[in-house]
Amino acid sequence: MKRRIALLSGAGLTLAAAAVAQAQAPAHPGRERVVIQVSTPDQRLWNQAFNYLENLREIYGPDNIELEIVALGFGIGVLKLESTQGPRVAEALKAGVHVSACEVTMRRQKLTRDDMLPNLGYVPAGLGQIIKRQREGWAYISA
Repeated sequence: MKRRIALLSGAGLTLAAAAVAQAQAPAHPGRERVVIQVSTPDQRLWNQAFNYLENLREIYGPDNIELEIVALGFGIGVLKLESTQGPRVAEALKAGVHVSACEVTMRRQKLTRDDMLPNLGYVPAGLGQIIKRQREGWAYISA
């Protein structure tokens, strides 16, 4: 009886491990997925993040990679209408990059969607989005 319980217990662990592995499997096998966090207004670091996007698309090919930038904290200013980085944000969006603004940061800075560049995505919490993406198996880069 003890052996039967041990076997069933081991089978349960194996099934649980398989379920976790399946939940973490990429939606598009063979396709890389990368989320980049930018939480600084430093233009050099934003330029670096945009360069990462271009480099990754070149390395993997545009059809083999999914990219997202999550802007939060002090980094949110780059996504505002008057941002000097607006053209680079537009280029990234046109290339299929998801550019997401943190709504927690926006509330704290009293920003509305009307204050922001067009075609952005919005996430309830920037850090929550990064955690979610990592759980989904995305690679994480902080710029």
